[in-house]
Amino acid sequence: MPATVLVLVETINDYLPILEHQGFHLILAPTPAERAAAIARHGGQIDAVLTRGPLGLYAEEIDALPALKIICVIGAGYEHVDLQAAADRHITVTNGAGVNASSVADHAMALLLSLVRDIPRCDAAVRRGEWPKIMRPSLAGKRLGILGLGAVGMAIAKRANAGFDMSVCYHNRQHRSDLPYTFCSTPTELARASDFLIVATPGGLGTKHLINRQVLDALGPKGFIVNIARASVIVTADLVTALEQRRIAGAALDVFDNEPQVPDALKSLNNVILTPHVAGLSPEATQGTVELVGKNLVAFFSGQPVLTPIELPLPAAIQQVH
Repeated sequence: MPATVLVLVETINDYLPILEHQGFHLILAPTPAERAAAIARHGGQIDAVLTRGPLGLYAEEIDALPALKIICVIGAGYEHVDLQAAADRHITVTNGAGVNASSVADHAMALLLSLVRDIPRCDAAVRRGEWPKIMRPSLAGKRLGILGLGAVGMAIAKRANAGFDMSVCYHNRQHRSDLPYTFCSTPTELARASDFLIVATPGGLGTKHLINRQVLDALGPKGFIVNIARASVIVTADLVTALEQRRIAGAALDVFDNEPQVPDALKSLNNVILTPHVAGLSPEATQGTVELVGKNLVAFFSGQPVLTPIELPLPAAIQQVH
């Protein structure tokens, strides 16, 4: 009997035949109402769930899925998947780390270029029949700071260094002695050493509010920040205040605290560029991500190790013993 997969992701329909051709039965539930209805109606038959970090899978939903054996997360982030609840049920969790790195890095550089060169404002002015001569900084020779040097951070560093002649420094959980980039021991030190700062670290409790007023002040009034990671890494109120007071020069954001709601304070600022969490979306990345999900599912249901497992906490029962 084929395994049944509950698909909560709304952007991959064109690539779902990849999973169907592998023999999986899919239940599509991309809206909150459809999700609740599918879990209520088919909860006893669902073997796997396909989700994204911001969509997650919560403890009460896991409890309502007694047949659930594996959760596959599209993309690297899994911040709203209840890992403890999964561990308590011995449910395997996988992610798509690295598959969409090129797409996210491209978007990060596109945002940086648009922000530093003020492309949206220039475009709007020309459409109004104006012809302003706006003087903006060049990227060549500037210092780029990258918070998080995983697959995405590495792809950004390569583009910036080799393509735009920028020097690269970074802050990471671990110093990478195998790379030619400069390590900074704290986010504040990184911001102080940067003209431009790109946030490329995972979300979650370990990175929550790493970027606060102190870091933004270290970046300074000529500094620009780009976030293609998770909104939780930045204290949004501190960012808004810094932008309003011109304590930093500008920000470009692809991620927000309560998507799809975006604070009006951000929308009203002319030194901000906003995109709707699309950095990881490209045909190439989406196809690769769904193919990886398929490989993980096939491996799991064949009794083989999955390709990209997420490390889970100890089950609560074991924690209590210790």
